[in-house]
Amino acid sequence: MMFSLGTFAQDEEPNVLRYHLKNGTTYDVTISQLDRLQKVGSMGWNNIFNNGLPNKTILFADVDFVEFVYDSSISKDNNVNRNKDRAKELEYPHLRDGATQLLVIHSTTEYGITYSLEWDCTKKTQRWTCYEFHNGIPDNNVGRVGSWQDDTLIPEPYRTHSSQYSGTSYSRGHMCMSSDRQASAEQNKQTFYISNAHPQYQKHNGGLWNTLENKVNGWGNNSSFRDTLYVVKAGTIEDGQVLETTSSGLVVPKYFYMAVLCVKNHQYKALAFWTEHTNVSITKANWKDYAITVDELEEKTGIDFFCNLPDDIEEQVEESLDTGLWP
Repeated sequence: MMFSLGTFAQDEEPNVLRYHLKNGTTYDVTISQLDRLQKVGSMGWNNIFNNGLPNKTILFADVDFVEFVYDSSISKDNNVNRNKDRAKELEYPHLRDGATQLLVIHSTTEYGITYSLEWDCTKKTQRWTCYEFHNGIPDNNVGRVGSWQDDTLIPEPYRTHSSQYSGTSYSRGHMCMSSDRQASAEQNKQTFYISNAHPQYQKHNGGLWNTLENKVNGWGNNSSFRDTLYVVKAGTIEDGQVLETTSSGLVVPKYFYMAVLCVKNHQYKALAFWTEHTNVSITKANWKDYAITVDELEEKTGIDFFCNLPDDIEEQVEESLDTGLWP
């Protein structure tokens, strides 16, 4: 198979890949739909064709050649609030400006990005963690093989340490769960960077929060439900949304939240969760009681979630909540 680059005017750049099939037909897919090509490697073609071409599966062997095309009908500004230079995958919220805000990305050679987080170097805590579920990251059931360690991607003066939890009332609460990253031992160990944790009462961490996490994990590992599931999770760290700062310097969130986006056959849906962080055991929670729209979550947190979606899709999925669409 070969790629062909067309001729474009100076102010144009290709925004469509036109797939020419051996049977003479063509299919156009906007380049913005193909971001996952970078990280799903040899599995990418079938996944991308399934995602990019609704109700149509095209195999690698069916393709004769691919042509880059400029389509003037596709607005250059159909995504005005996207991240401009980096963090362009759909799971990323809008990055906060400022020299004290650090984007940290953990990855493995074999499976790509494990998870990413935004680190506030002033408060020495994360604002959010985000990651994906898709078939390129299999659940190989490697088990819980990691142990808590410093995150060396964060400059030493701005790190937190596992020892800061000693003598407190809080457990180390994973954001990207160990059970969410079971493809390899290396991948699982990365979930134990202390930057991937918030201080949590164990009754919350092992109760209500665990119920919601397991629900999302079930969606993520259900390939019949999703092509890709995009997840953002964290505790609140802004003024007025903190329980305390411990004597060891840990910022303790007053609330915990998730934002979840699902795409299947290029159809999108989203929801969010919002919980109060209390030292009360809630073990028989109904996840639907804690579901809100992503718009509501944005109002509560001031964070722009799923900003890399085209604006029309973003507006539609973030204002909607239909729990009946979620198994």
